[in-house]
This record gives sequence, structure tokens and C-alpha cells, in this order.
Amino acid sequence: MRVLGVDPGLTRCGLGVVDGGLGRTVTCVAVDVVRTPADSDLATRLLRVSAEVEEWLDTYQPDAVAVERVFSQHNVRTVMGTAQAGGVVALSAARRGLPVVFHTPSEVKAAVTGSGRADKNQVTVMVTRLLKLPSRPSPADAADALALAICHLWREPMRARLAEAEARAAELARAHRAKLAAAARRNRAGDSATGGNR
Repeated sequence: MRVLGVDPGLTRCGLGVVDGGLGRTVTCVAVDVVRTPADSDLATRLLRVSAEVEEWLDTYQPDAVAVERVFSQHNVRTVMGTAQAGGVVALSAARRGLPVVFHTPSEVKAAVTGSGRADKNQVTVMVTRLLKLPSRPSPADAADALALAICHLWREPMRARLAEAEARAAELARAHRAKLAAAARRNRAGDSATGGNR
């Protein structure tokens, strides 16, 4: 499975493509950071992010897209820009019919380092080690994008199996309720028939 990981942002948007192999084997295919000038207007910056993401989707043909879920920070303006960049990415992927999954920062950190409270340096070190990269991805947005892709490759199969199990359990529960309701109707019908023969 091939995943495009995206660490959304307007000033820097990290992009990383990772292939997943047998077990937990992961291989880096490509990594980069899209930069947009802070003095450009919002629409132009979003267009630049969109164009770059579209090119990556065309070039690398991922099976899924993993985007970091935005949480509120102190700087509302930064949060808004990050959320808007993430929305552009999701839209581009959705147009191609690709699944888009948003992972929280703590999910990504836990998947890659084993701790949901790891700092950026720890994430970068582990990403470098896991992907056997010759040097650390820089800036941190690039490492974060790769970490998102790795997180998706490792967590999504488990999440999919869990969702499938929950769906099966819900279907069994519906079938059981239907049987109970049918049995209750038969009992009521039998009671009515018995009462009528007395």
C-alpha cells in the first residue's frame, strides 16, 4: 500500500510518500515541503498548495492520503490556515476517489515513537531510522509528513478490522433483535388463539 502523508500548512506544507510492505516494513518514496510566501493572499497560497498536491497525486498514485488533524492552538490565524490547507488536500484526494484519513498528532507520535508525547526531534529521529534514510528529513514538516504516512500504514489495517468487527457485531445484534421480536409476536398470537378457544 502506498500512502501520501500531509502535514498541512500555508507557510510550509509537508508531503511524504511511503510504501508499506510485509509486516511493518516501510520505504520512503518521496518527501518535500511546499512553501508559500506569507505576503501572498490566501487564495493564491491555497492554489499553490493545491497544485503541488495534485501533481504529487498524479506522479505517485497513492492508495490513500493521511492528513494531520488540526487542533486549536493559541494562534487562531495559524490554525485557520492549517485547516484550510488540509481541506484543499482532502478535496484533491476526494476528487480521485481516494480515502482520506485524519490522524491526531498524538496518534502519529505514538505510532512512530511509542509515545504520544514525543517531541518533534524524537519523531524525526525515529522516521529517519524506520525509513533507513541517509539523513534527517528537514524541515520538521517533511519528517511529520512521513510520520503521518507510516502511522496510516500501521494503524489503518487495525482500524479497518475493528470497524469490520463492529459492523458484524451490529448486524448480529440486529438479527438477534429481529428474532426476539418475531418470537414475541408468535407468543402473542398463540396467547390470543388460546384465549379465543376457552
